[in-house]
Amino acid sequence: MAMDSNEQRERTERLRRLGLEEGDYYYSPEGYLVFTEQYHIKRGYCCQSGCRHCPFGFHDKAGKGSKG
Repeated sequence: MAMDSNEQRERTERLRRLGLEEGDYYYSPEGYLVFTEQYHIKRGYCCQSGCRHCPFGFHDKAGKGSKG
């Protein structure tokens, strides 16, 4: 189900109030919010959740990072 323009504006405003900027996230084809590498770098630490765009090398959910 597609969102109307009002819903999109409200969602964008909520994310802005949370401090998210353009380039910090995008929506997957399934509608999930996906944080970008830009967001993770600004946050400054790894949550070790296997995020898709982790710049800290923690990509697998088994607990091993690819950068040591």
